[in-house]
Amino acid sequence: MSQPVLQTHALVKRFGGITATQNVSLSVRAGARHALIGPNGAGKTTLINQLTGVLAPTSGSVVLEGRDITALSPNARVGLGLVRTFQINQLFASLTPTQALALAVSSRRGLAHRFWRPLGQSAEVAADVEGLLQQFRLAELADRPTRELPYGKRRLLEIALAVALKPRVLLLDEPAAGVPAAERGDILATVAALPADVAVVLIEHDMDLVFSFADHITVLVNGAMLTEGAPDEIAADPLVREVYLGDTSIVHAGGTHG
Repeated sequence: MSQPVLQTHALVKRFGGITATQNVSLSVRAGARHALIGPNGAGKTTLINQLTGVLAPTSGSVVLEGRDITALSPNARVGLGLVRTFQINQLFASLTPTQALALAVSSRRGLAHRFWRPLGQSAEVAADVEGLLQQFRLAELADRPTRELPYGKRRLLEIALAVALKPRVLLLDEPAAGVPAAERGDILATVAALPADVAVVLIEHDMDLVFSFADHITVLVNGAMLTEGAPDEIAADPLVREVYLGDTSIVHAGGTHG
């Protein structure tokens, strides 16, 4: 079993008299495919905002690869390898995927000041960009303004921009939300093919995506961890079924793992 790459220790977040997260101790191992699920209002977004530094916890800590990062800014956490798709800057509507990815790659390589030079003058940046365009099925649209891309392709570009930063932990915040059915296949395939050495934490309501992706699932309810385990364990858990008010999607999806 690989060592944890990301951990929280008794995270609590209070907003006045409301406790949004209650003593959440989460452990994500290196290379994991870890899904975070729960009904609306379960505290998933609040937890992710604490992981990424958008919100400071009331108490508790966040540890990345053995380092306490609780007091670090969001940008500092990105620099250490904790990247969230939702946290990447809004896609520039006028930039092409090639230009947007070149900016991300150049920033990671410390070459952001040279971004507007032709890509051909930096063979390393050009090679990285070409690889990302292929990996994320964007090559045919590489030179189209982002505003002209289908919505599913824009979601793929958002993930590609995150991967361009070479994360150690990638937080995917509902990557399939709003994507038309005809474009979901690309999202599913791309998420499944993310680098094996990158731990991926998926926040998602779509149980088909969760159970096709995850090797470990954590269930949040009312800000607290209800249970966690392998997908087949979660699918068979009566408490999880109760939380989802008889929603059989969990049972059906979990059946593929039984």
